[in-house]
Amino acid sequence: MRFSPFVERIAGQGVAAWDIHHAAFQAASQGEDIIILSVGDPDFATPSFITDAAVNALHMGDSHYTEIPGRPALREAVAARYSNTLDRPLTADNVIIVAGAQNALFISSLCLLQAGDEVLVLDPMYVTYEATLKASGATLVRVPCSAQSGFRLDSQRLAAAITPRTRAMFFSNPNNPTGVVLNPQELQAIADLAIAHDLWVVVDEVYESLVFDGQYHSLAALPGMAERSIVIGSLSKSHAMTGWRIGWLIAAPQLVKHAETLMLSMLYGLPGFVMEAATAAVLAHDQVTEGMREIYRRRRDLVVAGLSACPGIQVQAPQAGMFVLVDVRGTGLSSLEFAWRLFREAGVSVLDAAAFGEPAQGFVRLSFTLGEDRLAEACRRITQFVAKLGGDQGVNRGSNRVLV
Repeated sequence: MRFSPFVERIAGQGVAAWDIHHAAFQAASQGEDIIILSVGDPDFATPSFITDAAVNALHMGDSHYTEIPGRPALREAVAARYSNTLDRPLTADNVIIVAGAQNALFISSLCLLQAGDEVLVLDPMYVTYEATLKASGATLVRVPCSAQSGFRLDSQRLAAAITPRTRAMFFSNPNNPTGVVLNPQELQAIADLAIAHDLWVVVDEVYESLVFDGQYHSLAALPGMAERSIVIGSLSKSHAMTGWRIGWLIAAPQLVKHAETLMLSMLYGLPGFVMEAATAAVLAHDQVTEGMREIYRRRRDLVVAGLSACPGIQVQAPQAGMFVLVDVRGTGLSSLEFAWRLFREAGVSVLDAAAFGEPAQGFVRLSFTLGEDRLAEACRRITQFVAKLGGDQGVNRGSNRVLV
């Protein structure tokens, strides 16, 4: 018996990054005192009115097949919200409902790319992008955003990476893992290149509701981008609905039709009761996200303050999202060694950020998705761990500062 080589072909190096999280989860499930900061799963329960919408739908018998592109009411609600965000009229024909942002990324990859194409990605990037894009047969071209620049876009590097085979750009904004939010000038540089070279641009905007510093701007709102951009959204982070697996893809109607053809074979529609909950969530978007954003802002500030005085590490203060990057090069350990030793010796799990891309080599990513008391304890453990490293092997004690 043999298997298709497809899965092995798309598997990226980032898959191994989750080993430490799985080990931490297993240890915690066995009663060990582990603080898990290695995953972006909000600790909040989904707001009760959203859950009630799903429960009520089930009680009403909403357990049958549904429309492939999603229920009209939900698509219209998403279109109405993004009509304001993008400052142009959208309809349900611009929206297809999918099983989370990851599903939307996979659909976008298969709808736009093929073998022989090149696709540009801003590096570091979320770990599943590599496999998602390789599934199409396209070649991934990484455009580094250096740690020295604060992981910001280098538009000259981006322009230099374009070849006659370049078909599209994929990136997240705000970025995971860096928390960087692209400013209007950076977005315009991307748009200018996309228009000049006739490229698709796919923007994963799952953290756009969790921007702490400044205002969020969407690439798809710029002139000339409506017909060549895909916006990916989700309720996972903004509404504490990671397990519901619900999101959307916003694009020109012709592309939405292509996506619908793929959805027919991939999912055959989403559960109706989940879409009823999602409709309630989208209609109450501002009501839900404003409160959550302030909670995450306080948590971010707590973690940044709690670690910024720790000699031997530097904290990359995020503009958005639910993660902090910490530069651990001053400890003398690789980021992978640091992560595993922190877990084994201090009971705190973080991810080696190098799994997200070479520019993040020497950094670890930690989430601030736990309560403030638990985060404060995590900062205390990390500080003690680094201090112990300093006693064991000598830590660069001149490197404690916050990078903004």
